[in-house]
Amino acid sequence: MEAETEITIGKMVANNFRTAEVFRKYGIDFCCKGNRLLSTVCNDKNLDYNSIVQELEHHIANKPVKSENDYKSMTPEELVNHIETVHHTYVRESIPTLMAYLAKINKVHGENHPELAEVYSLFEGCGNELAHHMMKEENILFPAIRKLALAEQNGQEKVAPFFFGNLENPISMMEQEHSAEGERFFKIADLTNNFTPPDDACTTYRVAFLKLEEFQNDLFTHIHLENNILFPKAFAIEQQLMS
Repeated sequence: MEAETEITIGKMVANNFRTAEVFRKYGIDFCCKGNRLLSTVCNDKNLDYNSIVQELEHHIANKPVKSENDYKSMTPEELVNHIETVHHTYVRESIPTLMAYLAKINKVHGENHPELAEVYSLFEGCGNELAHHMMKEENILFPAIRKLALAEQNGQEKVAPFFFGNLENPISMMEQEHSAEGERFFKIADLTNNFTPPDDACTTYRVAFLKLEEFQNDLFTHIHLENNILFPKAFAIEQQLMS
């Protein structure tokens, strides 16, 4: 683990996805801000670096490996298919339900908990932005990655340039949008006291907060898979075929 902590936290999660559970516990952003060292993050957040390293080691040693989560071994095409069928589907199915829950609890509990109006507004913005974001990935970026992956698989030495230039252009835009949604959800987490319902919360209130936290965890996994695993794999293939 000593050598591992000298790499970025994004690469740590890419190398062993089980570390994500520890990072989530301490509010460490391993997806949008995964390019930082653990020591730097601990210093910035006033966390005990040695304790977290020990917890990471214990977590890795005592958690069974789940092959379905071995994302690093997936090909770019497999990752794209997984992201679309699992995470994009989850986002599209979850947004209407969560919007309905948040609207209801804001109407019923908003007078005593005025922060619910901002939570509703933030999540509404997230839903709208993610809808456009996923369309751009599915119609532009992911087809390009599939084309590169197929060319590599078929042993091609060159591929024609894309209409948008190289992958750096759309990927840079996607990463900026990832960061924006990550920051938006950190605001939601702060407003909801890390998704902790108040004592006067009704059942719908509690379910809404559970779903919000589930949505955040899925979103951060979704972003991590793209930023830290898929995009580097795609860049490597592009460099090989377009050099």
